[in-house]
Amino acid sequence: MTSKATVQSDPAPILACTISRDVQRFDLLIDDMEQELGEAWGDLNFEDALVFLKQPDSTGMQFVAIAVDSEDESELSKMNDVIKAAKAKRIKVLLIANQVSPSVLHQMLKLGADDFVPYPLPEGALHDSIERLRKPAPVMPEGYDPETGAFNPVFKPKGDRNGVILPVHGMAGGVGATTFAANLAWELALTQEAEGMRVCVIDFDLQFGSIATYLDLPRKEAVLEILTDTASVDADSLIKSMLTFNDKLHVLTAPADMLPLEMLTPEDIGRILDTAQANFDFVIVDMPSTVVAWTEAVLTRAHVYFALLELDLRSAQNILRFVRALKAEALPHDKVRYVLNRAPKFTDLSAKARVKRMAESLDIDIEVQLPDGGEQVTQANDHGLPIAESAAKNPLRKELQKLAKSLYDLNKSAESARA
Repeated sequence: MTSKATVQSDPAPILACTISRDVQRFDLLIDDMEQELGEAWGDLNFEDALVFLKQPDSTGMQFVAIAVDSEDESELSKMNDVIKAAKAKRIKVLLIANQVSPSVLHQMLKLGADDFVPYPLPEGALHDSIERLRKPAPVMPEGYDPETGAFNPVFKPKGDRNGVILPVHGMAGGVGATTFAANLAWELALTQEAEGMRVCVIDFDLQFGSIATYLDLPRKEAVLEILTDTASVDADSLIKSMLTFNDKLHVLTAPADMLPLEMLTPEDIGRILDTAQANFDFVIVDMPSTVVAWTEAVLTRAHVYFALLELDLRSAQNILRFVRALKAEALPHDKVRYVLNRAPKFTDLSAKARVKRMAESLDIDIEVQLPDGGEQVTQANDHGLPIAESAAKNPLRKELQKLAKSLYDLNKSAESARA
């Protein structure tokens, strides 16, 4: 007597799953899934999918294909919950969309969907998408910022610096304070003798800060997180919230939205500046033109406090108010260095006499006079480039280069004297 033994093989593991209100509405998807996966796939509705994705059985699935059409837009919250649940299990998400509005599609992609294929499915589109999903994610180098898509080289903060803090304050609107701050920072970063020197610029004009515009940088959400929770700020979080310009200059931009200047306290500003000072050699601070409660915190930490002015009556009157306020509060007004922007040319003797009379009447020394850079400066700002990159021979650039070199030499000699 002979007997026949039957060997039953284990069912194939489920590698993928379609998720839809009714998969029969996507008959082309059924055919393509069977062609790609055979029997190693399943189908669930949105409610069952949420339950299944929280179970251990879902671990190890390669992807889920969420199929939606225009009638599903009212169930957007359910679809979003499914995407979140899949991403929590590190499962790739493929969207199959039939006549879905761009806003809904954008929101689903923003939540973490990995790929998108329109329905009806083009020939071979599902196969190509699955192949892309199966490829291992590229290993991003350190410093890659997924929020902006930019590569920002980072360094390991050691807190081994004692940086020079150089705030820049416009004595009136439009005197060129931000242009001065951005370009001085870049000239310092370009100093050839300063190998390994770190320079950063911090935009504390929380309402109309333009450093990001002048250097063509995006404004990161992380900046707002830093400003609203300075108690948690350390060197790592501060540097990661910065962007870099041309791999040399670190920039903490102003936040994307306008914030009240009073939102920050002197203690908040102190924590940010102290952390920056411990990790950078030069810290340029672009100040708002308004004097606020935390201006004192910046002034007391500053090595030199640049005050930008022009040869006009409004600058003169504002300087009188500014100096009077500093003296009334017994603040170190001797740290202020006055910079005349758009200074008269050497041959304009009458204007130069006006500069001298202005300084005498205000009882100040105008130590730096910057020439008018003309239209090239405006064009550089509009293109998001320092003057050194767009108009290297501009007279304003040459003066800023000299000033940066003198600041570097002065700091170097001071370090040597301390050693």
